[in-house]
Amino acid sequence: MTRSEPRSIRISEIFGPTIQGEGMLMGLPTVFVRTGGCDYRCAWCDSLHAVDNRFRGDWQAMSVEEIWGQVRTLSGGRPLMVSLSGGNPAIQPLGPLIERGHREGYTFALETQGSVAQDWFSTLDTLVLSPKPPSSQMSTDWSSFEACLTAAQGRPLTSLKLVVFDDNDYVYARNVAARFSHLPIYLQPGNHTPPSPDVGDGHVDMDGVIQRMEWLVDKVTHDQWFEARVLPQLHVLLWGNKRGV
Repeated sequence: MTRSEPRSIRISEIFGPTIQGEGMLMGLPTVFVRTGGCDYRCAWCDSLHAVDNRFRGDWQAMSVEEIWGQVRTLSGGRPLMVSLSGGNPAIQPLGPLIERGHREGYTFALETQGSVAQDWFSTLDTLVLSPKPPSSQMSTDWSSFEACLTAAQGRPLTSLKLVVFDDNDYVYARNVAARFSHLPIYLQPGNHTPPSPDVGDGHVDMDGVIQRMEWLVDKVTHDQWFEARVLPQLHVLLWGNKRGV
């Protein structure tokens, strides 16, 4: 590859259109472009097939035009939302893909833990920052997180989304909300049964998810934390942990 050639993008899967299952865009028809690779290893990761290096052989190095051809085919050429997910999509060179899609009227949302800032964040339409709570067994570098906000330059519609499994996670979420009080915050109960990529049966402890949802609603209302919005993972309720939905 010469310096003048665009870098390829590691892709785990491209699928849709289906609905966005969580956060501020829940229910919106979306095509998903899931990149491969991540700088985190969350204890409860529900997308290991896009994270762990043992699945690296399943990822494809694709050009912008190859990716865009699939997106256009899936969407029937009708502009809609394209969700850039992972793994951590921020470690991929996605700027040219966003530029390509914008020329045809598509919009772009990206979700990231806020560990890697990119100058092309300012070209997104929606940016979801999802710092990982204590149950993930990861730690948050707040300087890197704030660098992501700086890179976005206030242009994309930006929100916080936090997974909550337990009281420690809840306290973490409250602290994040206080630190970035200018951003809307969405909470979701933790997915109790991380999938087995080797099995791929989509199984999830649905009773556990619902109980955690009820617990989280009770916590928020008891504390009168009225700024937070508690939402389920709609795709989990519909399809469990199956891939490609």
